[in-house]
Amino acid sequence: MKNSVIRALPIALAATLCTSAYAYTVQGTVTNKADGKAVADASVSLLKNEKSTKTDASGKFSLEVDEKLGIAPQQRAGFINVNQGVLNYAQSGSPVQVKVFDMVGNLVSSKTLYGSGSYDLRQGISAKGTYFARVRVGSAMQSVKFNADGSASGFSGSSESASLGGESRALLKFSATDDLQVIADGYDTLTVALSKLDTTLALELTQAEKKYKFGYALKNAPTPSKGCGKESTLRTDKRVENGEHHVVNVNGTNREYFITLPKNYDNTKPYKIMFAMHCYGSSAEDFVHHTPDYDHPTPYYGQQVLDKNGDYIFVSAQAVGGLWNKGQDDHDFFGKMLTTMEENYCIDTSRVFVTGFSFGAMYSNSLAQDYQDRIRAVATYAVADYNIWLPQENGSNKKLPIAWMNVHGVNDGRCDYKRARDSALPRILKNNGKASDGDSQFTDASAEKPEEISGNTGHVCYDFKTVDPRFPVKWCSWPGDHQWTAHDTGNMGVGWNWESTWVPEAVHKFFEQF
Repeated sequence: MKNSVIRALPIALAATLCTSAYAYTVQGTVTNKADGKAVADASVSLLKNEKSTKTDASGKFSLEVDEKLGIAPQQRAGFINVNQGVLNYAQSGSPVQVKVFDMVGNLVSSKTLYGSGSYDLRQGISAKGTYFARVRVGSAMQSVKFNADGSASGFSGSSESASLGGESRALLKFSATDDLQVIADGYDTLTVALSKLDTTLALELTQAEKKYKFGYALKNAPTPSKGCGKESTLRTDKRVENGEHHVVNVNGTNREYFITLPKNYDNTKPYKIMFAMHCYGSSAEDFVHHTPDYDHPTPYYGQQVLDKNGDYIFVSAQAVGGLWNKGQDDHDFFGKMLTTMEENYCIDTSRVFVTGFSFGAMYSNSLAQDYQDRIRAVATYAVADYNIWLPQENGSNKKLPIAWMNVHGVNDGRCDYKRARDSALPRILKNNGKASDGDSQFTDASAEKPEEISGNTGHVCYDFKTVDPRFPVKWCSWPGDHQWTAHDTGNMGVGWNWESTWVPEAVHKFFEQF
């Protein structure tokens, strides 16, 4: 469980000299931050003062100390005995500080004592009445109450003997400030810095993030890459509008890609990363900057403009000769790009996304069946299960789930819609069924069929119900042809307007659920 530290704002309680110098009450309620419900049986401890308790069924707790409570041996700093107004003390460390106050809090006398011996608390008292002596050794202190008759040697009453029984008493190692720690099963440990121990607290626990044998919890905490906190050693050979050109050697071939960093890149903040894979007839640079058209409305498949807070790093990769047909070499290219990015920039390695259209969709889909342990989600536009190398054909399919989305026109004559629906989709669903053990034994969800568009306008996006919630699958159909900027006015022609496409928003929402 991770630890979190917050500063508590105490509710101060009035104190007078009539109160023991080491008396306090820390009380409060512990609830679940997510739903406000009480957290019962949580362990609540004062770390310095070594006191602990448990919350009750209502989440309430109370830690109280007063001068009548016993003192553990490890808390003893020395010994005192008061008899007939005389203080007997024994201390081998710090000197003994003695201050005597009257009933209204005026300092009557002050004395510093060393080693061991006796000291008459009535010395210097000329008026009859009740007085308080505060004895301190380092951070340990004790308060005693006694009566004096107003003479140098006279003494009236024996209230100090009655309260102390005339016996030696340990000085309490008391800390006026402390750290309150709350531990409960299924929650992150909470540590609260207390500036005063007389306080009432309302504490909220955050549920601990569940760990899985494979994959991450939804909305998991970022997982920083090796590049976090470091300056990048990458040097571009060419700057272009909205990005930088880079080259990496893969199996003896120089491969090109472009990087676009957020304007206020901070190497201590883990960024999500999205890779754009270009279609046949286009190029990597086209998805970095291009005169707007239906294939390139805005950079990176319309995702950069939706990144309002600068949470993403964008990468556009270049196929050799414009075709993603190099098989394993193309996969090695992606792996090397991703590793280079993780080592040179601060990347959230649990939020790596890939998207592409047509040939770029085929490549993205192929990666989805090979890099499930490094890619969180893939969004494809007009995917096809042919004309490209697929890992399972070479025995390298890891048969692990991955979050997956596809947008496809039912009238697509180039990347056949039915083949995508009946081949590419079931191949993903086969590994994405709900885990039988709730962790890593994923089942086959390929029997579920998507809802599909009917008619010549609008679109339907279907979210599969039998998949594991951590690995959602979305299928979007619309009455269009081979293009990715789907719109709700039918095929290209009257009323067609790529600027009104709903796809970027839908994909952005799909990625942002993680």
